[in-house]
Amino acid sequence: MTAPSRSRRVGFLWLLATIVGWGLNWPIIKVLLRELPPLFARGSAGLAAALAIAAIAAASGQKLAVPAALVPRLLAASALNVFAWMGLPTLALLWLSVAQAALLVYTMPIWALLLAWPMLGKRPDALDTVALVLGVSGVVVLLAGQAGEQAASAHWQLGAVLALVAAAAFAAGTVAWRNPMPLPPLVSVAWQVGLGCLPMVVIGLAFEEPDLRALSARGWAALIYMTAVPMALCYVAWFAALRHVPATTASMATLLIPIIGIGSASLALGEPLGVREFVALVLTLAGVALALRRS
Repeated sequence: MTAPSRSRRVGFLWLLATIVGWGLNWPIIKVLLRELPPLFARGSAGLAAALAIAAIAAASGQKLAVPAALVPRLLAASALNVFAWMGLPTLALLWLSVAQAALLVYTMPIWALLLAWPMLGKRPDALDTVALVLGVSGVVVLLAGQAGEQAASAHWQLGAVLALVAAAAFAAGTVAWRNPMPLPPLVSVAWQVGLGCLPMVVIGLAFEEPDLRALSARGWAALIYMTAVPMALCYVAWFAALRHVPATTASMATLLIPIIGIGSASLALGEPLGVREFVALVLTLAGVALALRRS
């Protein structure tokens, strides 16, 4: 086996570990929400993971200090890429199924196409329009097929809005800052996850009244998994993968995350996965894939 082939194989193994870890986190969160409130659960896991990532970065010789000029951008990125992207979908899972929440959240590249017009002056072309039509059609199929009582529920509607706002917020950050933050990747992630999750913990302690003493063994297992795997190890694996495979390939591979999340939630939690969910999945991810190709 040649060195390039070996490097690609290593990269794909890291990428597979990342995708599976992030995908399985969707039903894990749903399990944890039965015992812990959403913002405290996600925020406490994120803070612990941020400390672990910072320790890994420091052990590898990376400096954790952030130049003063980068602080405003770091705070804004933490708000959009972590607090909104992670916190709002966790809240949404109180009322939405994993299929509903995951598909709405992963419309992010479609929102990026829309926001690039007012923010960058980049008008959608024909392929962009096809991507938008496919993605929106998937969302319409997903949401329009809900039972009347569920669709009329204020909580269900709030959950759908929160998931879409999370996708739009992450897209806004992606469009606004097209170039990576000039920090070592793990240092950037440690700061963003820590700063984005700290407000979740504060809000959770103030309003959610979490009780860690009431956690069952299953709840502790879910909390430990969310802290150690998707919030810590998967980020390390992601940047390891990017050293071996192109970023475009890695981005396209992330389309497997909602598929894994939805499938595992159906198997583990008994959530419905019928024709409507399948059609919505195909339409939405087709639009997202085309949007990613265009970007």
